[in-house]
Amino acid sequence: MKQKILITGGAGFIGSHLSERLLYEGHDVLCVDNYFTGTKSNIAHLMENRHFELMRHDVTFPLYVEVDQIFNMACPASPIHYQYDPVQTTKTSVHGAINMLGLAKRVKARIFQASTSEVYGDPTQHPQTESYWGNVNTIGPRSCYDEGKRCAETLFFDYYRQHNLDIKVGRIFNTYGPKMRPDDGRVVSNFIVQALTGKNITVYGKGDQTRSFCYVDDLVEGILRFMATDKGFTGPMNLGNPSEYSILEIAKIVIELVGSKSKIIFKPLPEDDPKQRQPDISLAKSKLDWEPKTHLKEGLEKTIQYFNQLLSNEVNG
Repeated sequence: MKQKILITGGAGFIGSHLSERLLYEGHDVLCVDNYFTGTKSNIAHLMENRHFELMRHDVTFPLYVEVDQIFNMACPASPIHYQYDPVQTTKTSVHGAINMLGLAKRVKARIFQASTSEVYGDPTQHPQTESYWGNVNTIGPRSCYDEGKRCAETLFFDYYRQHNLDIKVGRIFNTYGPKMRPDDGRVVSNFIVQALTGKNITVYGKGDQTRSFCYVDDLVEGILRFMATDKGFTGPMNLGNPSEYSILEIAKIVIELVGSKSKIIFKPLPEDDPKQRQPDISLAKSKLDWEPKTHLKEGLEKTIQYFNQLLSNEVNG
């Protein structure tokens, strides 16, 4: 059934892929973004679609629209961006959640919260299950994001209990793919841009910390399956790829796929950087019949192709 769907952060990395997919499925999409990390180029090709609408708006201010579903994706998600203005990052998570929950309550819309694996902090449980409460520093440089997202989850579940709101909370683990920003400071984009431009590949610590990388198309599929579940199944639910790789392994794979002569150099590990990050996706498998299908090398090849095109466009103006 055709629905009117609001995507906050709809011009961002994941939000723009979600916009594409929902339009493809025949829905009306209202994309809201303040362009702090999202870019118009991510959704420029959708502008001619009469079912797509773009609105410049910051979710820390109330929004008055009529919609059937809300995907609350708005918030800078890479450390470089969320630490740039930490107070605004917390406001985006907390005030943004309050405003979108208020909207959902008023129009009786189902609402998805893009939470994060960062709610687990530097985990003492491995892999991380949804029942794990986390190990988070409340006053560190990453706290604006980690604690902001944790508070947003609290708000979502309080609205569910107090107002019987139809909520879905997904904890998104590391995701990569086309439309990532080249300057976002994340592992995959950093390594690919460094390799393509022949610069040294920067690895923090010894490179033995691990991450699990989910290709963006797989993630979008998981989010949409979650949103299609019955009311009352709220999550939180881990959404990510359980295949675990060390940062050093990723660097070597990227160098190999690019055919780069880049050297790997090591720098000190940032404060509160998690040593391990791997989702337990048993719940998603059983409730959604979902698991990621894209192998890391396949996804990296598509991402390298995207960045190669992006960098050559920049060079050629």
